[in-house]
Amino acid sequence: MRAASLLRAPVLAILVAAGGCAIGPNYHRPAMATPPQFRELEGWKPARPQDTIDRGAWWSVFGDPELDQLEQAVNLSNQNIKAYEAQYQQALALVREARSQLFPTIGIAGNKTRSSSNGAGLGGGGGSPAVATNLYEVEGTASWTIDLWGSIRRQLESQKAAAQVSAADLANARLAAQATLATDYFNLRAADSLEDVLTESVAGYQRTADITANQYRYGTASRGDFMSARAQLESTRAQLIALRQTRGQYEHAIAVLTGRFPAELTIPRAPLATEVPVVPADVPSTLLERNPTIAAAERQMQAENALIGVAEATYFPTITLSGLTGYASRTLAHLVSAGNRLWSVEGSAAGTLLDAGGRSGAVSAARAVYAQSVANYRQSVLTAFQSVEDQLLALHTLQDEAVAAQAATDAAQQAASVALDQYKAGTVAFTTVIVANQTYLSARQTLLSIQQGRLMASVNLIEALGGGWETPKD
Repeated sequence: MRAASLLRAPVLAILVAAGGCAIGPNYHRPAMATPPQFRELEGWKPARPQDTIDRGAWWSVFGDPELDQLEQAVNLSNQNIKAYEAQYQQALALVREARSQLFPTIGIAGNKTRSSSNGAGLGGGGGSPAVATNLYEVEGTASWTIDLWGSIRRQLESQKAAAQVSAADLANARLAAQATLATDYFNLRAADSLEDVLTESVAGYQRTADITANQYRYGTASRGDFMSARAQLESTRAQLIALRQTRGQYEHAIAVLTGRFPAELTIPRAPLATEVPVVPADVPSTLLERNPTIAAAERQMQAENALIGVAEATYFPTITLSGLTGYASRTLAHLVSAGNRLWSVEGSAAGTLLDAGGRSGAVSAARAVYAQSVANYRQSVLTAFQSVEDQLLALHTLQDEAVAAQAATDAAQQAASVALDQYKAGTVAFTTVIVANQTYLSARQTLLSIQQGRLMASVNLIEALGGGWETPKD
């Protein structure tokens, strides 16, 4: 009891000291000056973004029930997302493992020893019989490495930040899968609309070919006109056949994204959407802070910053307390009794006096890794701004381009109709009809491609903003 009292004061002093400040720099997010608004969008107001909020069903802005169902399947069945979920659970487990080092390790052990000795002793030559004895022991042990310099706490801080990196990676994987599915879906719908365009063109070219065939039969058209009409018809029909492969590949990709085999998914045909979600004018540039890629880079900085403290703590000795208490007796029946009790308490300190620059090198390396993570973070912010600006520019440009393309398509349609009438009247050569038809088909394909590009840009913008442009409510 006297020994325990003597140890109590230094132990309490160590515990008080252990609650102090940890070695190493405390984390502060490095300054990153960002513009308050995007160049390609006017009219802004500040907001308070949060990378941890639930973005919800961002794809619902497209108003497509089929897309809604497919996106829900991605969240539930995509195998890449499941892999990132497992990685996140592993990161949480590592946090629990690191936290456990702050507390003592307690164990228990039981032992039975049977030994024998010659009763005559070492110098005796007599024949005294050997005496066999039993020794029963039960012990409880405790060991505690005191986190006096904050090394364990810094390690725990790093593991917590790493878990947040993993959470951001999971969010990024989910968002990327959702955006990829939306992109594939709109590409598939574009293929459906293009099939309608080509089918309609094939039907029109068939009528033109029939006209030239009749005229060739009666000698009012040349064989060259007839063959030109057939060539235009068959080449367009070949495009229509090849389109089946393109559509099928997009359908297969969507099946895999939703965790199914390609044979298990059939998506009914439907035209490409004509409405593109309008970006509100009050989207703040600070929304980028909830982009999971930026969030992961920022939390990686915190993880690396904490490891500087872990490296610096190696300059100081490691202090460990250990203790033992239990019972030992030659008879099992009387093992647990006051007379058979035993205990011990031990304190130790171990440190390195000279390591030829090993610890200073480790600290310098940790600081260099942190500096690298700062640069990576700033680069991720710059890249995200570029992506948003690119998509905003694309939306604005394609919107204006769509107006011009629609006018060109209307004019090409009228030109094709007039050319066919003039050919039937014998006032123009058939090459005029061929050129007019090809111009009209090309204009329709261009208009469809522009609409497809607008939807792609909208999806890419949502992804760059971290899953939509809605701001959290106060």
